Amino acid sequence: MAVRASVVSDWNKVALAEVRLAKQGPPIVARSLAIAHTCMYDAWASYSDKALGAVVGDTMRRPGGQRNAANRQEAISHAAYGCLRNVFPAGESRLRTAMTAMGYNPDNLSTDPTTAAGLGNSVALAVIASRRHDGSNQYGDLAPGAYKDYTGYVAQNGPMPYCSPQWLVCPPLVINDEYKWQPLYNDLGVLQTFIAPHWERVQPFALTAANQFDELQGLKSLPAIQRDNPARYKANVDLIVKYSQELTPERKLIVEYWADGPASEFPPGHWGLFAQFVSERDKHSMGKDAKMFFAMHNASFDAGIAAWHLKRKFEGVRPITAVRFFKQGQSITAWGGPGRPVEAIQGEKWIAYNPGSNPTPAFPGYVSGHSAFSSASATMLQLITGSDRFDYQVTIPANFGRVEPGIPAVPTVIAYKKFSDAVYDAGMSRLYGGIHFKDDNTAGQLVGTAVGQWVYAKVKTLFNDSADD
Repeated sequence: MAVRASVVSDWNKVALAEVRLAKQGPPIVARSLAIAHTCMYDAWASYSDKALGAVVGDTMRRPGGQRNAANRQEAISHAAYGCLRNVFPAGESRLRTAMTAMGYNPDNLSTDPTTAAGLGNSVALAVIASRRHDGSNQYGDLAPGAYKDYTGYVAQNGPMPYCSPQWLVCPPLVINDEYKWQPLYNDLGVLQTFIAPHWERVQPFALTAANQFDELQGLKSLPAIQRDNPARYKANVDLIVKYSQELTPERKLIVEYWADGPASEFPPGHWGLFAQFVSERDKHSMGKDAKMFFAMHNASFDAGIAAWHLKRKFEGVRPITAVRFFKQGQSITAWGGPGRPVEAIQGEKWIAYNPGSNPTPAFPGYVSGHSAFSSASATMLQLITGSDRFDYQVTIPANFGRVEPGIPAVPTVIAYKKFSDAVYDAGMSRLYGGIHFKDDNTAGQLVGTAVGQWVYAKVKTLFNDSADD
């Protein structure tokens, strides 16, 4: 049985349970987790010798006589509870249960910072207030509906009707611009809308602006959607078809494991699970966890802002549009759909291997969010732990797959010796499944790594060489 690492890791588990139920969408999940762990970190920092809170600074620093484990745990719990209630309001009763199970009174709303509960509650209020007008539209006051777009985004391509390779006749393709993202109807007739096209306007944690890395060396040379490089575009399309031809049970499992769609943790939360493992592996103290989860989830948050800015800027086409457009009228060898082998299908009926009812996610492809979130998170874990060593493994039960049965046929271990190995598989899973192009993945990794390094520089100034107690 795993040894409990800290109250911070415990609250991360509570937060991820809410993520699975809330279905907020990847960049929104990243923000919610960053807020929750900023609350926990700032509560812990107020009992530190010299660490600075990200929001409260040293304004609530407690004297030495109050710096004990019991006070820290209680303050962290009240801060976590207050912030999680804010970002996951539908989870109120579950969060109360978690608070009570940890031995704390969820009805203690004191804001007296001389008490642990009051300090935690005060920190939560301060962090929530700091994010009240951050551009996320959490409260639906910029446009009706929490986190809804208020910028008036309209896709340049009309929607693509659903089609399966096994259908004898599919609706005709109508693609106005083969270089741009296209919303899709799923198999239930529900039309996608771009999740959070306004996200580039959200106030980052550490970045100076959402477009900070637009001129990143190497990024401009990877324009998967640029019209002036048709040979590269064709190579991207052909590579996706090749991966579809080579879709083995092993690769299908990698797709399923990393899919992170609704009812999962999404990529930011997936790395929360990895951080929990690192916490247990290294027997972290409460302070070490407060720092690590705070740093990693804020890196993921900023990576989402940078990635969604590029998605909005380029509106990069997804493979399902590009393959169907360029291969229409041709017979190609590819995966034939759920329960079907690799076989000859019509190019205009090609489909991605993707769990859920949507053939591909509800936002543009360039850059890959999976790759940006994963690279930012891995970079932070590498820097925090001082190593690329991971040594993680998980056993996937038989019939785990949601696309088709028998994936895997028997319980199967997925293992990653290094954080970078996990980043590699996260990116490749999207190519195997036909969700992203190679350039989407490479560019996402570049952005995520740069964000992780930038955020680390900021958190180091906040940590201020403080002890990890």
